[in-house]
Amino acid sequence: MAKESMKARERKREATVAKYAEKRKALKAAGDYEGLQKLPKDASPVRLHNRCKLTGRPRGYMRTFGLSRVTFREMANQGLIPGVKKASW
Repeated sequence: MAKESMKARERKREATVAKYAEKRKALKAAGDYEGLQKLPKDASPVRLHNRCKLTGRPRGYMRTFGLSRVTFREMANQGLIPGVKKASW
């Protein structure tokens, strides 16, 4: 499980990206790269990192479910994810 500070930092980055999204779009359309440089570093969507919604684990992230592979497997085996079942052949 990730540290709470790491999860909080990522949430803060998401909020900053959302806050400056329109301004970034306008500056990019105008070609004002000096204006873009004056925005906060965390306003760039490139700095976001996918994390598991439950545990905050940064690696093994499954984009379709928003979970890490470990959490996904546990939940799938318990039948908590609709439409997912263990394969057998």
